[in-house]
Amino acid sequence: MRRAIRQASITRVWCLGDMVGYGAHPAECLRVCVHESERCIAGNHDLAAAGRVDAGVFSAQARTAIEWTRTRMDRNALDRLAALEAEDVEGDVALFHASPRDPVWEYVVTGDHARAAIEASPARITMIGHTHLSGAWRLGDDGRLDGGLVRGEETISLGTGRWLVNPGSVGQPRDLDPRASWAILDMEALTLRFRRTPYDVPGAQNAIQAAGLPADLGARLAEGR
Repeated sequence: MRRAIRQASITRVWCLGDMVGYGAHPAECLRVCVHESERCIAGNHDLAAAGRVDAGVFSAQARTAIEWTRTRMDRNALDRLAALEAEDVEGDVALFHASPRDPVWEYVVTGDHARAAIEASPARITMIGHTHLSGAWRLGDDGRLDGGLVRGEETISLGTGRWLVNPGSVGQPRDLDPRASWAILDMEALTLRFRRTPYDVPGAQNAIQAAGLPADLGARLAEGR
């Protein structure tokens, strides 16, 4: 990802959360995301690892990964994680991990949920994560909602209307495409470009296996689910 970011001449990075919770290198991932992101918010898995939400509400595999993650992070890393919030509404673009209505837990996949999220946001452009699925929805001045989930690479104009954007997931996309999913926002041109970047899936799988984490957390990476 660092190479892809450099090649795209990106100078500002935003992270929408869930930096830890599934992978085999939580401390390293957290350090990179926090240190190299201009804006960085927490996801539900981050908050669970930090002890701010109950890990008991997660699936058995996710709960096992969260409990393992806690043992691999020192006090400083856990404190750094615990200090993050699940939203950042400063500036022209509002960031929420899940949604403006519920920054930690709500899944926005349908048009109805997207409309409600846009209406609840304080900004014209809002970015979310959580679902591991990329998408973009536009609410026009006439009340019409357009857009939906996005597959592959696509460039859209953000010139008019109010927008809700999900760039997808770098580490664990779930749209049956194993490549890292992310997006480039150009506030001067008012464009958004969805990108897909291959990464070392076998290496991530081997690390998960070596760590003793649930096998399916590695297997699913090759399937994009």
